[in-house]
Parts: sequence; C-alpha cells; structure tokens
Amino acid sequence: MSVRAMRRIVCVVALVAAAGIGTAEAQRGRGPQGPPEIAGKWTGTWSSFNPAQATAQPKELCKQLDADIVRNGDVWVATFEGDCGRPYKYKISMNGRLSGGVVLFTGTADLGAQDGGVYDWVGRATNGEFIGFYTSAHATGFFNLSRPK
Repeated sequence: MSVRAMRRIVCVVALVAAAGIGTAEAQRGRGPQGPPEIAGKWTGTWSSFNPAQATAQPKELCKQLDADIVRNGDVWVATFEGDCGRPYKYKISMNGRLSGGVVLFTGTADLGAQDGGVYDWVGRATNGEFIGFYTSAHATGFFNLSRPK
C-alpha cells in the first residue's frame, strides 16, 4: 500500500472518529448550546443550616421563596420575596456568565442589620432550575427554584 493511500485511510478514520465524538457529546447534552433563558418568574424553597454541624437539622427548613428575574446585559436583577416570620422583599443584582449551557452567578448584597447584613452567594441556572448557596456572618444556606407550574 502506498504512503498516499495510507494517509487517506488515516484521515478518513480520524474524520469518522471526530464525527462520532461530536454526536456522542450532543447526545449527552454537551457541545454547543444556546444560553438558557433565566429571566422570568421562579418559585421554590430555601433553607438555612450550620455546615460545622452537618448532621443537625436546618434552622429554617423549606421556606417558600419566589423570584422575578430581569436581565440587563451581563447583570440579572432578581426580586426575591417570601416570609420568614415576616414578609420580605429584596432586589439583588447578580453577575452571571455562560458556561457549558448554564449561567453561573455570583453576588453580594447587604440586606440590612435586621436581616443578617451582608450576604455572599453563588448559583447556577438552566432553563428550568435555579440553585444557589449563600453565606453571611450569621447564616449559611441554599435555595432551589424552578419555573412555576
């Protein structure tokens, strides 16, 4: 077999293998994806816990949380509402970036002395799920939101 024929065979095998890998990645949900649509209404729960006491029950368990999110460039503004002994409503700006078909968020917000002061948090959102982890000087917890049904 000539060197030229051998090169052609290697090229064809490489192309077939590359096409197979691309197809497998697409079937597993990987590969090029458009940005998820994060803006809109969300609903779910939040909980507060002490990570140093991993086996202890959360202080607040599954409290109702609603959010309405709007996008302004690379910043999303979320209005979070709920009740924790009294009604609350916070408007929080979140920086987000697209990564692998999800939007990754970070944020810092001062909710005031009555509500625990400054909170830092990270989160991720897809078209149907928005989850996050928060911490402050007095609290640590997470939230899990989905689209209302």
